[in-house]
Amino acid sequence: MSKQILVNASTYETRLATLENGEIRQLHIEREEDKNVVGNIYKGVVKRVLPGMQAAFLELGLERTAFLYVDDIIETPLGADVEIEDDVEDTGDGDYNDGDRDEGDENGPEAANEGHGGQGSGGGGGRGGERDRGGRGGGRGRRDGGRRGRGRFRERRPRERANIQDLLTEGQELLVQVAKAPIGTKGARLTTHISLPGRNVVLMPTFHHIGISRKIESDKERRRLRDLFTKRIRPKNVGFIIRTVAAGKMLREIKADADYLIKLWNRIQRDFKRKKAPALIHEDLSLSMRSVRDFFTDEVDSFIIDNPKEYEEVLRFIGQFMPRLKARVKLFRGPSQLFEHYGIEAEISRALGKKVWLKSGGYLLIDQSEALTSIDVNTGRYVGSKSLEETIFKTNLEAVKEISYQLRIRNVGGIIIIDLIDMESPENREKVYRALNEALGEDKAKTNILKISELGLVEMTRKRTHEDLVRYLTEPCGYCDGRGYHKSRRTVAFEIFREIEKESLNPHDSIVVFANPDVTKRIGGEENSHKELLERRLNRRVTVKTDPAFHIEQFEVFGK
Repeated sequence: MSKQILVNASTYETRLATLENGEIRQLHIEREEDKNVVGNIYKGVVKRVLPGMQAAFLELGLERTAFLYVDDIIETPLGADVEIEDDVEDTGDGDYNDGDRDEGDENGPEAANEGHGGQGSGGGGGRGGERDRGGRGGGRGRRDGGRRGRGRFRERRPRERANIQDLLTEGQELLVQVAKAPIGTKGARLTTHISLPGRNVVLMPTFHHIGISRKIESDKERRRLRDLFTKRIRPKNVGFIIRTVAAGKMLREIKADADYLIKLWNRIQRDFKRKKAPALIHEDLSLSMRSVRDFFTDEVDSFIIDNPKEYEEVLRFIGQFMPRLKARVKLFRGPSQLFEHYGIEAEISRALGKKVWLKSGGYLLIDQSEALTSIDVNTGRYVGSKSLEETIFKTNLEAVKEISYQLRIRNVGGIIIIDLIDMESPENREKVYRALNEALGEDKAKTNILKISELGLVEMTRKRTHEDLVRYLTEPCGYCDGRGYHKSRRTVAFEIFREIEKESLNPHDSIVVFANPDVTKRIGGEENSHKELLERRLNRRVTVKTDPAFHIEQFEVFGK
């Protein structure tokens, strides 16, 4: 399978696409004026405590206040500097063998609080619970997704749920990390479970456990990596997640990564004590560098970037942490632009459309709203060859694969309703359901899906991680005010007639109307007979005048 990472970097915007066999698997866009804040660590100030919501709002110095749920708070205050033993030798065995990139559980702040509670440094207090607000679990799930009996954090006994008002007070200062970016009108979601991702490991200073990526399947390798940490590196009072790319790595490489993260954590603690809140304590890497850290593995055939300056920075980073992949980094120089050359610009434009055509001739209608996303499947130009049921089945089968792709590239989150074409055969419904499940299995975002109903509807949810593509790249239409429609010329003309009738109750000799040119044309044309009848019935002369500055729904009626 061919895998590529493409980075289109400029001073104002960076765009990242990961491809598998030429198909987009992930698409990320980061603009200079609204850089991604997920992973950033702040010294925040509690502005409001809301017992009814069991949450608090914190001032971080961002455009909007951020919110912190009670289940994302830990109890132990900031501690002393952390150390790692020095008296170790390089005894690593086996060749370096990059694995595939894991899910979000080993990559960032989600690693700290998705699936479990914990204790450690960071301030505040609380417990892991069963909250599923925003797609996040509470305190009883497994951290690293490892198989039972190994590579997992031990489950903690349930504790009595703490109240937010007992843990936080207004004006209190906390060390927090952004776990979820601001979306729409909502502020960022915070956690006090800090996590610091490196190339080979993720430091979890609020935990005292070692987790191993579930994608490292070899029992021997899992034991070797665990022994490296527990017997050779011996971290004190912190936890680590060992990432997939650490498989086969020698002690020197893993220890260097762990040492760097420990030093970073110690600096963060010192800055927390020194800086005045609200303040940014630690900023995560840029999108270009995060793509190297999180996505660039042995399975990636090429890393292509079109910015010479960023290219040199990427080479330096790779030279330090993974020098043997350096030859796979390419600087794009071509007559066309990078995303145009690989057809990504066309896919972005397609993803912004309401109608998406299928290769067979069928199509999808995708409507996104604040509450949910609805997707309607239609046969369109596809007429099939055997029977109506076969035509419908093949259209639905093709549609669910395209739907999975569109959800991924658009980064659609929340509630999703799919209106499939009705199938009479229960066997066909089951095949389409399995095909949708299989297609969604390739999605990095967490999804939950219900069986196809008798009405042909599929209800599902997809975890919302950041602003979806449509909302990020577009803005509401200034003419229709984001509704996607406006009143018809006939509707506005009839509203004007009703206003004329109301104005005729006053003692005027004539009535004057100002309206949009399209509306006045309609009144003087198709609706002229209604206007003349109105004039005779009211015994008033009606003069209609055009104002090009008027919105199609805007008009004025007054008597003379």
